[in-house]
Amino acid sequence: MTVEVPLDIEQFLGCKTPVAWLEMAAGRLPELLVDHAQCEKKAASSAMQLMFRYPDDEEMAKRMSKLAREELRHFEQVLKLMQARGVRDQKQTAARYAAGLREHVRKGEPQKLVDMLIIGAFIEARSCERFAGLIPYLESQDMELAQFYRGLLESEGRHYQNYLKLAEGRFNKASGEDFAVRVEYFRKVEAELISSPDSEFRFHSGCPV
Repeated sequence: MTVEVPLDIEQFLGCKTPVAWLEMAAGRLPELLVDHAQCEKKAASSAMQLMFRYPDDEEMAKRMSKLAREELRHFEQVLKLMQARGVRDQKQTAARYAAGLREHVRKGEPQKLVDMLIIGAFIEARSCERFAGLIPYLESQDMELAQFYRGLLESEGRHYQNYLKLAEGRFNKASGEDFAVRVEYFRKVEAELISSPDSEFRFHSGCPV
């Protein structure tokens, strides 16, 4: 049974996750869980960093505070699954996905903040899309994990929307730039990272080689 990705997320992303990645992930669940746990910690850390870096932005602080709490709760849930399965949490080398997106962040403000928020939207949207893509594979072999990922769809979709709304609200319209153009720029970068060959396996890695 297929799981529908929310229409706005499907339209937001520049490509679908390759079937080859989904098939590989379904066969490497312990590794997937380890990196998923790392992703949740990094997501919480990124939200906290934005709060500290821009202390005068009260709206962003409020949204990021809630997001960080939810991401840490998700980490706890993933860790509980791992412990029940005898999977040990461990440090991993940096994956190319987030680094590949952040290579394109501009230096000055508010451009830097806008780019970081757009990147956050793409990371959350891709997570949502991958949860939905994995569920049909998991339902025949790991119903517990399938139900967990189904439960994460709503919150990840909400996180994506929060990031995108914050980015648009902080975009400097006086600069003469077009917000949609900047989003499209990162859409192409993100799609290339997802669809191109990738020698590593991560929750956000590209197409298996």
